[in-house]
Amino acid sequence: QVQLVETGGGLVQAGGSLRLSCAASGRTDSYYGMGWIRQAPGKEREFVASISGGGISTYYSDSVKGRFTISRDNAKNTVYLQMNSLNPEDTAVYYCAAGRAGSPTPRTVTEFRSWGQGTQVTVSS
Repeated sequence: QVQLVETGGGLVQAGGSLRLSCAASGRTDSYYGMGWIRQAPGKEREFVASISGGGISTYYSDSVKGRFTISRDNAKNTVYLQMNSLNPEDTAVYYCAAGRAGSPTPRTVTEFRSWGQGTQVTVSS
């Protein structure tokens, strides 16, 4: 079992930036894909971005493509999400997640197997 702890959330004005970090411990098999999911109030969880085990492949939802960048440092067992040009629609709890075996670069919420507790991101207009 892998444990995931997210940090870096907070309150930012529209147009600003935040960097989220996700520290993994336990079964941190580096070949598993990792990603970020978010959930806004009253809405279902939404896929945001993912990265393959070696960090070569990445995938983004259309809503964040060009603004968010996912990366990972396997030596530190850490995954990052750099978020630029934030807008109020990005307000949500952001969860780090580990992909299932057989999903090297997860693209849907159901392709993740383990979740962190989440970190709140609030973007004011």
